[in-house]
Amino acid sequence: MKTRLLAALALVITTPAVAHHGVASLGAAGLEGPGAPLETSSSATLPQGKWLAYLKLDHAKFRTYDPADATEADYAQYWMLGLGYGFTPWFSAYVFQPYNIKKDEPDGFRSRGFTDLSVIGVAGFKYDQGWMLTPANESLDDLMDWHFTAYGGLTLPTGDADHRLQDGSIDPGMSLGFGKPGFTYGLTATKQVSDDTTLVFEAGQIRFQKYAYEDGQTMRFGTETRLNAALAQRLMTLPESRFRVDGNAELNFLRIGRDVENGIKANATGGDMLYGVLGLRLYKDNLSLGLAVKRPIWTDLNEEPDQQGAEGKERYRAILTFSALF
Repeated sequence: MKTRLLAALALVITTPAVAHHGVASLGAAGLEGPGAPLETSSSATLPQGKWLAYLKLDHAKFRTYDPADATEADYAQYWMLGLGYGFTPWFSAYVFQPYNIKKDEPDGFRSRGFTDLSVIGVAGFKYDQGWMLTPANESLDDLMDWHFTAYGGLTLPTGDADHRLQDGSIDPGMSLGFGKPGFTYGLTATKQVSDDTTLVFEAGQIRFQKYAYEDGQTMRFGTETRLNAALAQRLMTLPESRFRVDGNAELNFLRIGRDVENGIKANATGGDMLYGVLGLRLYKDNLSLGLAVKRPIWTDLNEEPDQQGAEGKERYRAILTFSALF
């Protein structure tokens, strides 16, 4: 038997420009064994007693249509700091602290600051002539089995939901928190189909609560449902240098429900979209660097012409992640 060599955890948060919904995508990969995509959660847990430190940047550049309209969203940057710990071979827990920057076009509004802290627990299990919790040690043959995780977590209202813009107004889409906890849960499945190729699938959802702001308005952001599929292909391994390079290709489907403003379903919110992701993941010793470009390839948004600055209206999203296991 061989202890799984987990080189890094692939964590990412994706957040729309108008709101600030988010979910962490969890996964792990070693110099040998399954690969891990960048936006789709894989089915790996941290080794017992090990910590994972993580930094991530998601830069979203939005399509703009009217140069005279200073309220059009220009770009958003979503930074993420994360820390995970393996309590058992089959259970890991993580805490994430996001920092968001949202910028309208020149002379428009800008919002920046730390947002709601989030915590997530992940339970791992597998199927090998029967169901079992993820064991501490697995051979390379064992790693070819189907692996699964179930995860769940919530955001804590540590950010400033009543953040005011330069003119003193409150825009829920530019605020720095939800005001109340939001809840996330999901399932993953991972299958290493060859020595170099891994397939990953994920289904997850985030639900939000209604919050009353200081200026009297109320908002409940629409539920987010995600269905993801990914292929990780090992391109190169240098065992003597403990170095590995993987290529990643993903399809990320996202359905966002309509926001409810002051008790009424809001126009120009919600819809369906499909993103394509192409990227690379590099491993060196216990470090990992991920780079990817994500673009919408199909959208069916509600009142789409009025949704500038929303998810599905990006020119691109540039993603960078860095993580270390210790």
